[in-house]
Amino acid sequence: MTVDPVRKAARARVAEHRQRLRLQGLRPVQVWIPDTRSESFLKDAHQQSAAASTSPYATEDQAFIDSINLMDTP
Repeated sequence: MTVDPVRKAARARVAEHRQRLRLQGLRPVQVWIPDTRSESFLKDAHQQSAAASTSPYATEDQAFIDSINLMDTP
């Protein structure tokens, strides 16, 4: 089976790019994160939010969150 020359060229460019990154002392890392679009994520997030809001520390926790102004961070 032959490989499409365009795909081969793209594969070579990617390999060269990765090699340049490795020469800079970097290495590839794969990170898995929750799929925020899934129904199970939404369900879990809702349950955790409800639990946090009914916690005995809810007022203190919310005051802490409110005190953080993300717009002021560089």
